[in-house]
Amino acid sequence: MQVVKIILYPDKKIIEADTGSDLLDVIQKAGVDMNSDCAGEGVCGKCKVLVKSGQVQTPPTALLSREEVRQGYVLACKTKILTDLEVEIPPHARLDEIIPLTATERETQLVGFYSKAEEVATPDIIAESRIFEHSPLATKLFLKLPPPTLKDNVSDLQRIFREIRRKSSVSIMQTGLANLKKLGKLLRDANWEATVLLGKRNETTEIVLIEAGDTSGENYGIAVDVGTTTVVAELVDLDSEKVLGAQTTYNKQANFGADVITRIIYASEAAGLEKLHNVVAENINELISSLVRAHQIKLGKLTSVMCAGNMTMTHLLLGIDPTYLRREPYVPTANFVPVIRAIEADIKINPRGLLLCLPGVSSYVGGDITAGVVASGICEQKDISLFIDVGTNGEIVLGNRDWLVSCASSAGPAFEGSGVKCGMRAVKGAIQKMRYESKTQDFKYETVTKDATLPRGICGSGLIDVLASLLRAGIIDKAGKFKVINDNRLRDTDIGKEFVLIAQDKTDTGRDIVITEADIENLIRSKAAIYAAAAVLVRNMGLDFKKIKNIYIAGGFGNYLDIENAVFIGLLPDLPRDKFKFIGNSSLAGARLALLHYEALKKINDVARMMTYFELSADNSFMDEYTKALFLPHTDLEKFPTIMQKMLNN
Repeated sequence: MQVVKIILYPDKKIIEADTGSDLLDVIQKAGVDMNSDCAGEGVCGKCKVLVKSGQVQTPPTALLSREEVRQGYVLACKTKILTDLEVEIPPHARLDEIIPLTATERETQLVGFYSKAEEVATPDIIAESRIFEHSPLATKLFLKLPPPTLKDNVSDLQRIFREIRRKSSVSIMQTGLANLKKLGKLLRDANWEATVLLGKRNETTEIVLIEAGDTSGENYGIAVDVGTTTVVAELVDLDSEKVLGAQTTYNKQANFGADVITRIIYASEAAGLEKLHNVVAENINELISSLVRAHQIKLGKLTSVMCAGNMTMTHLLLGIDPTYLRREPYVPTANFVPVIRAIEADIKINPRGLLLCLPGVSSYVGGDITAGVVASGICEQKDISLFIDVGTNGEIVLGNRDWLVSCASSAGPAFEGSGVKCGMRAVKGAIQKMRYESKTQDFKYETVTKDATLPRGICGSGLIDVLASLLRAGIIDKAGKFKVINDNRLRDTDIGKEFVLIAQDKTDTGRDIVITEADIENLIRSKAAIYAAAAVLVRNMGLDFKKIKNIYIAGGFGNYLDIENAVFIGLLPDLPRDKFKFIGNSSLAGARLALLHYEALKKINDVARMMTYFELSADNSFMDEYTKALFLPHTDLEKFPTIMQKMLNN
């Protein structure tokens, strides 16, 4: 074994590695975040890199075309280093960096049932809303204390307790030794004027921090959506309730697998849990650091963090072993976790600042869903509504203010771009809308930046449009198979048939953007899982889709999901289109509510306790419904009357 030199392009980063090392590991250790949806198993093809010079050892794979092999492309995860190397890492092989969200993006993607009308224009939802009383997880209170005398000689701590009770309705209070050690001198040096930071721990109020003078106007918090694919953070002024900024980045755990099952398996390996915890904590810290720099706020002024995530993400953020989430009977270590010091989870705010992860219901319905249910307002309404999170886990909630039931469909990450040859996340260069024009027999598209940016791939909403367009145009049949057509865009490859959507001379990568039959199969499986889960949940409650008042669509699609196309492929039920309402990132909206309003936090806790979870793997009818949904839109067209009529008219 010897040490060799590796140059990574286009960064021109020079690193050293031992011969025999795994190329993907070496690149990641160099600080380059790579796409590796399959956690290095060599089956996703996302870590494709170009070896420009040097020798490597790599096995043959059907994920590389003959031309790519000739050029020198390899899968980094299956490649061993033999000599000095020069390696080009193309854009599609990288995870993207932190992305600031504009005010418009926050308004369209980060809304919720309880959003204020002056902040977010969503009239249909706001008309039914009520705003919770302002009561943050961490509140600052300025105290002017009377100095002690021989007649009023209670202790310094009791003096603070007494003054707090005069100003608020707090009953049970506690504090820690760290505050007591400096309390006496601090009060006297500050002429008996101090600010206390009060943190809520269930029915007990903790004096988290005591500061000299009046710092009550400097109290900030962070709301976080810890998603499987993305991590989003908002900086919130806890006094004014104003959202100062929001930023998003890609969950670096994607280096170790695209979905929660892959990550749970990785966490069971040596040091795997520690790595997964460290990278998501790093994600959150990078977002926090970027936000406070942008708004010139000191880290010490951040006093609380509220996190919403699925049960796996919550376990990994807290460093809790997630192994048993995927083992029958699928039990989490804890549904409800206590308020902790943020530093215990390696989150860098004020050293005594608080962090809380919102509660979940089961192994596959987590705090992101309970937060979303409260943000959507389902739990306040008399009418029965359906909540669908179109994501990797495909969580579904049905109910109203009296009852709530839920399930998770394991839809897979296809709608987030994983497992699809030219799939990608919704970043610059991603096609988010697409349609087929029969007159020109050409595909028209819109990228996420809505400008002249050349496309690099297709994100979830665009993939739904592609499926619908191919079906309408008669290019694929109801089973998702390509029809025999006289079109040179349909071609045979080493791994099956594919159809060219955008020619290479019109793309950013210089390669054709295609959809393969294997891609279509993945997408059909994902849509079938979501539809079948919703259908089984509704039927198990003795209802049918027609009895549902509203269907709330949550998740990363924002307002870009074409409802007509989603119904056309059988992802969503065929109901009047005005029943569908987009609520964007409801997980983040719920986290913000809980951060600012203790009443909202209690409501989320109540939802987690009252919600009944249906385990679909124990329901024989789910597989029957799933099998029926493995067609476009469904084997039973009677369930999709408007789509059936359109097909007949064609």
